[in-house]
Amino acid sequence: MNMMNKPHAVCIPFPAQGHINPMLKVAKILHSKGFHITFVNTEYNHQRFVKSQGLDTLNKYPSFQFETIPDGLPPPKNLDVTQDIPSLCKSTSETCLEPFNALLSKLNHTSTTPPVSCIVSDLVMSFTLDAADKLGIPEVVLWTASACGLLAYVHYTTLRQLGLFPLKDSADLTNGYLDTIVDFIPSMKGLRLKDLPTFIRSTDQNEIMVNFCIRETARAKKASAVLLNTFEDLEHQVITELSSIYPLVLPIGPLHTVANNIIEKDVTFMGSSLWHEDTKCLKWLESKKANSVVFVNFGSITVMTPEQLVEFSWGLANSNQSFLWVIRPDLVSGDSKMLPSGFIEETRERGMLTSWCPQQKVLNHPSIGGFLTHCGWNSTLESISSGVPVICWPFFAEQQTNCWYCCNQWGIGLEIDSDVKRKQVEKLVRYLMVEEKGKEMRKMAMVWKERSESSSSLFNIDKLINQVLLQSSGK
Repeated sequence: MNMMNKPHAVCIPFPAQGHINPMLKVAKILHSKGFHITFVNTEYNHQRFVKSQGLDTLNKYPSFQFETIPDGLPPPKNLDVTQDIPSLCKSTSETCLEPFNALLSKLNHTSTTPPVSCIVSDLVMSFTLDAADKLGIPEVVLWTASACGLLAYVHYTTLRQLGLFPLKDSADLTNGYLDTIVDFIPSMKGLRLKDLPTFIRSTDQNEIMVNFCIRETARAKKASAVLLNTFEDLEHQVITELSSIYPLVLPIGPLHTVANNIIEKDVTFMGSSLWHEDTKCLKWLESKKANSVVFVNFGSITVMTPEQLVEFSWGLANSNQSFLWVIRPDLVSGDSKMLPSGFIEETRERGMLTSWCPQQKVLNHPSIGGFLTHCGWNSTLESISSGVPVICWPFFAEQQTNCWYCCNQWGIGLEIDSDVKRKQVEKLVRYLMVEEKGKEMRKMAMVWKERSESSSSLFNIDKLINQVLLQSSGK
């Protein structure tokens, strides 16, 4: 196909690692189906991307281009940190439309690039809907978290109407009020207030993130379709309920495995990590027996206190299990980032520490028997599609909802109290790795792994392309 006749998709993720990962997978899938791609990062994240991936990798294909817009925030002093999420949400929604419109105009007036024919945006970057409207082109939005998380956010308005938000008093955070059962979401029976995304744990009715989530989930109804990084079997009831709220809901996940099945091997051409990945751990895993190692990674945003780091350290040490632990440069708050004295010596023979690693490859390694995780959706889905059960320590947002599903609906999870104690860490790690119940969870995880390989998501990708992106653009 003549390059200028190609359909041209502009893909723009929310500027955080957990959102860039799945959006880049969607971009690669569309590219492999004949689309010209412009992938839009913020200036700050593009710098990090170049640092971790290399400029040559990013410039490899003329039909897969990278562009940037400013995020409206002052740049952090350190290039290796995740920005403050509420600040990013406020700034992108208030400042990004103008530079995004300017970028689209530039792309439409470039003689070497086909005209923009569609936009694929993160659902929480809804300013892009105005840009698509102005150009008269279709826009689909990608929800990068779980379907159950999206449905919970959609019901933030219900919580407000029923007087369950804002909290009447900060004592409600600790007096048992959060154990109240939520009975107004048909597909989430048994869920408690504490299992809903955490932003509602506030006495402030103007809480930035609550208002942001209400606005963004409502505006998504204007999109031509809502794409979900999940698969039909896993969240069937929730997807059915979302389909009565949004015009067209298409589950197209797990994107990391779907992309691997669709994309030709020579076009994988880049990772999506904003951190440099240490691959030495894969060699270390080779020396371990099957299902004998606990993988520990709390994702790209979770921050813990020095005290929590100490409790996790001794819990892992006292479990006597082998472990691979990712400790990001910005994982611990405050100045004290030291592992406790004696921990390294105690675990030298069976523990490995790294600052970042290729998580998907690690989870697929035969030696991994369990995953201690923050329950972010990319991590949860990668764990499910690798057949690995989880110990959940949810940090914020819809990670609590994902945790509830892992433990109560899917049979693959155990939860650690937010106020983490070493004895519980030790007990749950041993429970998962060596006891009978842990083996049952591993079997259940393998059942979900098989179900994740269904072809329904591939069918939905074809539907997305042929009925939405190409139909509407006249290509």
